[in-house]
Amino acid sequence: MSHKTIIILGDGMADEPIPALGDKTTLQAANTPYMDLLARKGRNGLLHTVPTGFAPGSEIANLSVLGYDLPAVFEGRGVLEAASMGVELHSGEMAMRCNLVCIEGDQLINHSAGHISSEEAEELIHFLNENLGDETFQFYPGVSYRHLLKMQGGDKRIECTPPHDIPEHPFRPYLIRASHPDAQVTTDALNRLILTSQELLCDHPVNRKRIKEGKHPASSIWPWSPGYRPQMKPLSEIYPIRSGAVISAVDLIRGIGVYAGLEVIMVEGATGLYDTNYEGKAEAALKALKEKDFVYLHVEASDEAGHEGDVDLKVKTIEYLDARIVKTIYEETLNWDEPVTIAILPDHPTPCAIRTHTRDAIPFLIWHREIQPDNVQHYDEFAAREGSYGQLHGDQFIKAVFNPDGIDH
Repeated sequence: MSHKTIIILGDGMADEPIPALGDKTTLQAANTPYMDLLARKGRNGLLHTVPTGFAPGSEIANLSVLGYDLPAVFEGRGVLEAASMGVELHSGEMAMRCNLVCIEGDQLINHSAGHISSEEAEELIHFLNENLGDETFQFYPGVSYRHLLKMQGGDKRIECTPPHDIPEHPFRPYLIRASHPDAQVTTDALNRLILTSQELLCDHPVNRKRIKEGKHPASSIWPWSPGYRPQMKPLSEIYPIRSGAVISAVDLIRGIGVYAGLEVIMVEGATGLYDTNYEGKAEAALKALKEKDFVYLHVEASDEAGHEGDVDLKVKTIEYLDARIVKTIYEETLNWDEPVTIAILPDHPTPCAIRTHTRDAIPFLIWHREIQPDNVQHYDEFAAREGSYGQLHGDQFIKAVFNPDGIDH
C-alpha cells in the first residue's frame, strides 16, 4: 500500500513575541485547534532553512525545506520564474528577472512602474522584443511589472541591484557592474539595453496614456537576479515518491515545483493574499493526494500580512489556515485506507515588527497515524524547541517527513 505525504507550508507564519498580543507570537495568539492537535499527536522540532551566505528569501527557504543543497542548485529567481512561465532554459542561456520601472530624469522613482497592469505591460514587452529582441536577447511577458529577459551567452558574474532597494535614488550608480573581467561584455550589453529601452519607451502610447491619467509610466527595463538552468534533480530521484504536485499562487514556488518534477496545479481564486481560496486549495490538495504520493501546498497569506506589519491580519491568516485547510485535510485523510503523513511549517519568520524576513529557525510538526508522539502540546515557535526532532538542518527535515520514525535518536 503506498504511503502518502503532504507538506502544508504557511509562508512567513513564524514571528516574535508581540507586546500587543501580551508578548505572544502570532502562532501562540491564534486559535489553531487542529495544528495543536497534530503537534500533540505528532512530533515536533525546529528547522534552519537559510544556510550561511544566503539571504532569507522565500525561494531560498522553500528550496531548503525540500532538502536541496542551496550552494549547488540556486541560480537566482529569474530562472525559477522562467520555469513557472513555461520558458525553457537551454545550455548557454542566462535568465534574469526584468522589471518595468519608472525613471524620471536620473531618479528611479519606483520598482513597479506604478504597479502597471499586466495588459499594458504585455504590450510594452512585446514592443521591446520587436525592437530589441535578437539572437542575444529575448523578452517574455509576465505579471504586472515582473517579466523575464533571456540572454544567449550571458555571464552571470555580474552585480545587479534589486530595484525595490533603490526607490527615489539616482539610477546610474546602480547600473550593472561586472564582478569578473570576463563578464564585462555581458555588463556592457545589458546596460546598453537598459538605456536603449528608455529611448524606446518614453514616447510609447501606453506610457503617454498613463501620464495623461496621472499614473507613473514604465520608462525603463531593470534586469536583475541572473542565473543559468538549475542542476536540480526531481524529488522522485532522491526520495521514495513516484509522483507529486505543487499548489501555490506564487510563481517562484511553482517554478521550484517544475524543477523538482512536481505537477503545478492552478487553483481558481488563489491570490497569495488573505482572501485566497483556502477551500479550493484544500480540495485541490486532497484530489492531488488521491492520485499522487506527495503534495506541497504553499499558502502565502501570512507572509503578506507580516510585510504589512498587520498583527491582527496575520493572526487571522493563521486561523484561516488551521480552520479551512489543516482541519479539512486532516479529517478527510483520517478515513483513507492509505496512511498519510502531514507536515506543517513556515519557510521563514516574517515578523510584523520589522516587516521583512529573518533567518531564525522555524517550528515544524510531523504526524501520521502510527507515529510515537513527543511531549509537545501546542504548535508554536517556543513549544517546538522541546520537540523530539531537536534542531534540523539541510535535508534532515525532508528525510524525516518521508521516514517520520527514522530520527529516533
